[in-house]
Amino acid sequence: MPLGYILLIVVALLVVFGVAQRVLDRLRLTDRQALLFVAAIFIGSLIPDIPLGGDWSVNIGGALVPLALCVFLLVKAGTAWEFWRTVLASVIAAAAVFTLGRVLPEEPESIWLDPNYIYGLAAGLIAYLFGRSRRGAFVAGVLGVLLADIAQGVVNAAQGVPTGAAIGGAGVLDAAVLSGLIAVLLAEGIGEIRERMQGGSEKKGKKTFDGGEFVDVKPIKEEPRHEK
Repeated sequence: MPLGYILLIVVALLVVFGVAQRVLDRLRLTDRQALLFVAAIFIGSLIPDIPLGGDWSVNIGGALVPLALCVFLLVKAGTAWEFWRTVLASVIAAAAVFTLGRVLPEEPESIWLDPNYIYGLAAGLIAYLFGRSRRGAFVAGVLGVLLADIAQGVVNAAQGVPTGAAIGGAGVLDAAVLSGLIAVLLAEGIGEIRERMQGGSEKKGKKTFDGGEFVDVKPIKEEPRHEK
């Protein structure tokens, strides 16, 4: 079974048993919405690619549903700064994945790890470093892989490579799911550590997370007591 399917099943189980509740809250997703997207990605990936004309096609589960999820989360971005930072992080992650695709050996058997897993790990790490928030990191990780796939298709077409451009297919689902999960887990894990180092959300004058972002916590002023 492909890695992407395994990860989707694991995510679905975590959501059902409530283990992923904290992360979903940060992403502004409900349990039902998360399970709906997971099911749509899984089922959509089994449907034959939709032809777009020429040698181009698109996979529903590997491209269209993840793209819809990213747009859904981007619309919920807390600020314009978070929105554009996420877009920039997506472009940087895409550039990294595209570059890796050019420099890695053409024969996957000649390296110790499947190239799609390398793409997912690299995109996930870069997405976290530049996306920062849980929501931004996840979106940048997934979009980075999809944008790199589209860029490679454009290059192939420009160079006259006969290989068709199947957006979201041929292992891209594995890389996209892995990238998104790596990015959000890094943001969650490191964010939790930083929050604890700041002394927790209740410590006066410190910072805490709100919607996946560090925000200032103003000390609560106590009302003066009036003696009777």
